[in-house]
Amino acid sequence: MKTGIFRILSLAALTVTSMSAQTTATYTNFIRQIQMPSGVEWELSNISASGEQQSGLSVADDGARFELWTVKSAPLTSYLLDSKFVGSYIPTATLVIRSEDPYTTIPRTRADRPFWVDVNVTGLSADATAPSAARSVTFLQHTQSYGLGGLGLNLDRLLATLLSQTAITGNGERTFSFQVTSITGADRTKVRGEERFSIFSLPDQLSPASQLASQYIQIWPVANGSISGIAEGEVFRAKIRTLTVAATDLYPDSRAYLQIYKGPAVLGTEGIVVPSSVMLGDANVPKDDARPVDLDTYVTSDGMWTVELLTSTPFGIDRLAKLTFQVSRNLHVNSMLGTME
Repeated sequence: MKTGIFRILSLAALTVTSMSAQTTATYTNFIRQIQMPSGVEWELSNISASGEQQSGLSVADDGARFELWTVKSAPLTSYLLDSKFVGSYIPTATLVIRSEDPYTTIPRTRADRPFWVDVNVTGLSADATAPSAARSVTFLQHTQSYGLGGLGLNLDRLLATLLSQTAITGNGERTFSFQVTSITGADRTKVRGEERFSIFSLPDQLSPASQLASQYIQIWPVANGSISGIAEGEVFRAKIRTLTVAATDLYPDSRAYLQIYKGPAVLGTEGIVVPSSVMLGDANVPKDDARPVDLDTYVTSDGMWTVELLTSTPFGIDRLAKLTFQVSRNLHVNSMLGTME
């Protein structure tokens, strides 16, 4: 027995659920501790109906089974009320998923963005002769698509696909990096679903594999948009027609808006935001939106003008669509007396 690597040395909070007596029979409760693999037994007698009790023996290297019994006096009958297996090697783990989105309720990111999984494992034995369950845990990655337009409602996570599993054989902190999601789809920018990461212990004697830590991250599609109602390069000599802006799959808590500036389209130019064009994303899921926009009051002179549909997200500002048009409202009249404007 290697006492230096014990993780559990006492039995805590074993509650005795006594059976209701319909006669004058009395009940005596006891706990039986069975060491593995030797089978050595130790009994703690006269256990109260509720409370805590320290185990009579230290837990063996290969674990011990604790059985809670009650004995009925008349007729003399024994009942097994509960049974628990406790291993002397019990690793612990924490798992945290990070992305560029500061939203804290559920980790989330966009289909084209990276994320990171921070893992910390403690309690693993460095003894090469120790059982494998004492020296290693398993890191698993599952993926699950929400399907076309899906939001993950009423999702059966038992149907998730196991994508990978990795053995972790040492204590300490480590980070796994993922440049983009592993969820598959015909258009990878439009996939939506979740990736779940878990850490499990290895099975050991009578103790099955157990989940030590788990978390999932939601993956949402990349937004796209359009500007319609005006043709690219169209020339206006009077009032500018009302155009329509539309956005699909706006990222949660993002916003999309139209800006206008004079001159050709140059990415990164800061223009005038048109308030009537602002579209706000939903707080938790992607959203589609569209609205008419009147630009006439923003065009103050002749020449080339550019309108851009932009979206602002935790990942920065992206251009969803752009359009340039010409304005020529001044009337030129030539006469024999000269030129009149």
